[in-house]
Amino acid sequence: MSAATAKAIDWSEQGLIPDPLIRAGIRRLLRERLRELAPGNIEKQLEMEMAFVQEMDRSPVALVPEKANEQHYEVPATFFDLVLGTRRKYSCGWWPNDAATLDDAEVAALAATCERAGIQDGMDILELGCGWGSLTLWMAEHYPNARITAVSNSGSQREYIEQQARDKGYSNINVITADMNDFAIDAQFDRVVSVEMFEHMRNYRELYQRVYHWLKPGGRFFKHIFTHNGAPYPFEDNGDDDWMTRFFFSGGIMPSDGLPLYFQDHLKLVQRWRWDGTHYEKTSNAWLANMDARKDAVWPILADVYGSENAQQWWNSTMVRSGWSATTCLNGR
Repeated sequence: MSAATAKAIDWSEQGLIPDPLIRAGIRRLLRERLRELAPGNIEKQLEMEMAFVQEMDRSPVALVPEKANEQHYEVPATFFDLVLGTRRKYSCGWWPNDAATLDDAEVAALAATCERAGIQDGMDILELGCGWGSLTLWMAEHYPNARITAVSNSGSQREYIEQQARDKGYSNINVITADMNDFAIDAQFDRVVSVEMFEHMRNYRELYQRVYHWLKPGGRFFKHIFTHNGAPYPFEDNGDDDWMTRFFFSGGIMPSDGLPLYFQDHLKLVQRWRWDGTHYEKTSNAWLANMDARKDAVWPILADVYGSENAQQWWNSTMVRSGWSATTCLNGR
């Protein structure tokens, strides 16, 4: 990492660089990364993609799930109440023309997910990586006779979802806390769904095989992931400028658009959809706007978790992370 880049990161963590300049710096780093991944030689790019697939096959299902849990959920649930939308959807919203707010985009995304997954009332449904339960609770509300099993690696998420279910009178939800490396269940389902969990997974082939055995005959698996339209790549901590990996996305990957197609031993693709990257850009910008608007409430949470002396750094790092997500999605649309 150059001295200039190191200084820029330090200044951004101190809040000394305005947002437009931070985004310009992010775009520059993205261009550098893309030059590494797509060197202008289609033969070389395919070789890199095949090598990535082979490395995935040699990997555990998830590399460091305990770090992912710490990085995303060490702040309390109240932080996410302040930053996310009403349904606490910790993933991409969908912004059709009539979606004016983050809450609208959450509802549109949840409805589209259920429609495309073919969810019907009375089904047995398994959700992998349920987050704060936005989809689980949506399904419980709109499909009251469905039986929903939700899996998260976070105990605080399980407690939150269970409390929400009690408050709303839902009796058709079972939440399990489990590491996906070890998760097993002696049951079969009409649908297995997963929204933005597989970016944290490495061995798709092994996990797809498990999903196959969790499906009833005729059952289907629906997966939503963010992707890049070029080559896949891992988030690796190779230096001080890899702070996104170190603090927010350890063990994660950026899948390429076609990456899931390499793993059709047990599951066969029957349909695909795409959302333009600007949907995630708008979602991330809405989270940023909520942080800014509710700074007086968010700041004490960061001070309590990281210490008052580090609150400024974590405030700015969290803002930069959301800005990074918005800029990345816009760049990669």
